[in-house]
Amino acid sequence: MATNAVKSKKSTPRSDKTSARIWFYSLLLTLQYGAQPLISKRFIRREVIVTSSVLTCEIAKVICALFFMTKDGTLKKVYNEWTLVGALTASGLPAAIYALQNSLLQISYKNLDSLTFSMLNQTKIFFTAIFTYFIMRQKQSIQQIGALFLLIIAAVLLSIGEGSSKGTSSADAEQILFYGIIPVLVASVLSGLASSLCQWASQVKKHSSYLMTVEMSFVGCLCLLLSTSKSPDGEAIRQHGFFYGWTPLTLIPVIFNALGGILVGLVTSHAGGVRKGFVIVSALLVTAMMQFIFEGKPPSLYCLVALPIVVCSISIYQKYPYQVKKKEL
Repeated sequence: MATNAVKSKKSTPRSDKTSARIWFYSLLLTLQYGAQPLISKRFIRREVIVTSSVLTCEIAKVICALFFMTKDGTLKKVYNEWTLVGALTASGLPAAIYALQNSLLQISYKNLDSLTFSMLNQTKIFFTAIFTYFIMRQKQSIQQIGALFLLIIAAVLLSIGEGSSKGTSSADAEQILFYGIIPVLVASVLSGLASSLCQWASQVKKHSSYLMTVEMSFVGCLCLLLSTSKSPDGEAIRQHGFFYGWTPLTLIPVIFNALGGILVGLVTSHAGGVRKGFVIVSALLVTAMMQFIFEGKPPSLYCLVALPIVVCSISIYQKYPYQVKKKEL
């Protein structure tokens, strides 16, 4: 008994330190996640080619991750232990998925208001829970399953509202549906799959989150570069140049997004893909507040109805985790 007490006392500082680190990363991610839609909309012009901004963001991620690895002294160790097979196993598939997801999000940014985009993007939690169950056998409680269904109801509500509440032409409604709502929902599915794969690599395979960022960015860049041979973006780059439509301010959302990608890796590695719920709740509030402050645009009726549903669903999910039943002797 005494030995167990000593062990628990010794483990407490480490546990507290890890918890504080998770809260710190989560706070930063909350600010980034909440502000990103507004920053992207304000500083990325519609003429900017999506592939050019995504590629630049991936390069910025690599630079940031290498800087952090150099700072904490893990770069040399990671370099000596790195293998191509290990990199492809841990990061290859998630990288390709994230590359497609980022492109879809860039399209959606331009065709939805910031708060609607953020709330629709929350469906990634539902898909993360599904993929986490199949990949890592992480079960959900009855309350958590109910909370995830509430989240989907909110997403459907927003989809109907965005398509019908503006009172504009059917062409505008189709623009919102096919270039705003559908891309962000597909991106949420891809995000859930990639997040589960990353959690598996970091928690089961013990792969460094910074290293995964570098590997995934390289693979993502290769996928995007290959796609430019046939894609409209590739044709636009060849015709107008890589930085067509860019201004010096365009770098702000690109770098901001790159830092967010690193923070997502850190939070997923330490807390898991689904247990980022409070980050997303806080990010929704940050988005709504910033949209009102900087754009003078109050949330729509549909957003006001859907917002408490989203908040309740994620709060319930966090409050009632799955409990493993102890077998009676």
